Amino acid sequence: MTRLPPTTNPAAQPPSGTGRWLDRQRLVHGTLLTLMLLAPVAAHLLGEIYYINLASRIALVAMAAVGLNLAIGFGGMVSFGHAAYFGLGGYVSGISAYHAFDGSLVMGLPGSDDMLVIWLSAVLLCGLLALVIGAISLRTTGVYFIMITLAFAQMAYYFATSWPDYGGEDGLPIYLRNTLPGLDTNHALSFFLVCFTGLVLSLAFTSRLMRSRFGAALTMARLNETRLATAGISPFPIRLVAFVISAMITGLAGALYAELNGFVSPSMLSWHLSGELMVIVILGGVGRLYGPLAGAILFVMMETLLGGLTEYWQFFLGLVLLGVVLFARQGVIGWLAGSERHV
Repeated sequence: MTRLPPTTNPAAQPPSGTGRWLDRQRLVHGTLLTLMLLAPVAAHLLGEIYYINLASRIALVAMAAVGLNLAIGFGGMVSFGHAAYFGLGGYVSGISAYHAFDGSLVMGLPGSDDMLVIWLSAVLLCGLLALVIGAISLRTTGVYFIMITLAFAQMAYYFATSWPDYGGEDGLPIYLRNTLPGLDTNHALSFFLVCFTGLVLSLAFTSRLMRSRFGAALTMARLNETRLATAGISPFPIRLVAFVISAMITGLAGALYAELNGFVSPSMLSWHLSGELMVIVILGGVGRLYGPLAGAILFVMMETLLGGLTEYWQFFLGLVLLGVVLFARQGVIGWLAGSERHV
């Protein structure tokens, strides 16, 4: 039997326009990263430290949303409790700096002002907490999953408010920014580069993860878990691992966010923050790799610009969110790069 050459098999050919769409997507992604990098550099040359710190905030909020997007967009797990990991990362940074400053011990161990140690601690603790929460909440679905994640986050919030050793409701100041070998972290542009590197690495890791066999299994768990189970793969451990990784990324962003502000408080654990992260993911595009970055830029700029004009800036944010939900279902990235979903 004569076989057709592979190039003549219509099923083997990419859909018409796919190449142009990929080029457009790469252009949008590259433009966003370039703007994120060049804007604070320009602000540094002009001596505008405020705008450098604003860019750092955008990068960290986007990084936290990257973690949430892994759970919601790629895993189909609508978590309303990611503030727990964001806040835990912040408290790890604050508590470690506090004990390193006064030389006291925390759980029998000395504090540390080394960011590498703090990051590792934050990632591990957030991963452990997510493992416990995920093992319980992932046995449910729908609104029950949402409420369980919210309940755990609220328990963490009320625990922090009733913890007088570390400020309780007043929070915990970080008097001196923690150190990073070979870098002046007190320099605004240097610290931005640390935040920007963290964002880029989180995006690259998520992209790599979703292009792997694990990513394919996670996608199938979101689309049709029954079909995944019939292939001999249990959806539960796949989702649990993704949930844990998601929390680790968000927790690392929280540790850096506390460093940026020089302060950590229970507000970092509040359900309001979980809601903001979810809004950012929706604005940028649920399940789009660069959606969290686009959403964070839009959210923070609206808060900064409109917040300076009126205290009711959330009203306009609500209008934009409503427009995205009704007319741009794949968010800002889907509107700019095209409607096809691709990591």
